[in-house]
Amino acid sequence: MYKVNTAEEAVRRIPDGAVLMIGGFVGIGTPQDLVDELVRQGKKDLTLIANDTARPNVGVGKLIDAGLVKKAIVSHIGTNPVTQKQMIGGAIEVELVPQGTLAERVRAGGSGLGGVLTPTGVGTDAAIGKETIEINGIPYLLETALKADFALIKARSADYSGNLRYSLTSRNFNPLMAMAAEIVIAEPDEIVPVGCIEPDAVVTPHVLVDLLIAKGATL
Repeated sequence: MYKVNTAEEAVRRIPDGAVLMIGGFVGIGTPQDLVDELVRQGKKDLTLIANDTARPNVGVGKLIDAGLVKKAIVSHIGTNPVTQKQMIGGAIEVELVPQGTLAERVRAGGSGLGGVLTPTGVGTDAAIGKETIEINGIPYLLETALKADFALIKARSADYSGNLRYSLTSRNFNPLMAMAAEIVIAEPDEIVPVGCIEPDAVVTPHVLVDLLIAKGATL
């Protein structure tokens, strides 16, 4: 049985300068309690790997607002003017990655691969500094795998073994990120007895999950 932790105790394990993967799509599917606790504890110099930086005061946008992120690896920052301002001012480094390429780089990290080959970005500024490999006369960019120290995951349900079930589109990047981090911290809406989640509904198996977070948990 997994020990149920508070968000406070889980975030204490995250050091300054950590590389974090955080699920979500403009805040949907983001573990809000864990993000709030990162802000409260003032964890700084973070590298954020996420689909986007959400919006000001929404999801991982709260980390941007608080000035806790030194580098963001994301598919876009178009919905967050604070990120844009910090990037222009040199306060944050932003690496923009096409969304599909970002997903595959995370998947590669979780699968033990060194990277992926993609035609996306060939012949554009996105190819600057990257290796190009030609296969059957077609050029591809070599995009390296992404891994993290911690993955902060949002789930609909978890059982006490740590099996996770997601809800509709809030699933987004969460299952991929759960495979690509050294330590996985999951924040479910509910924790249920083992057996209450049908085996076919389990997307992230318990062997990938290190900690479960529950509101009101005591240690």
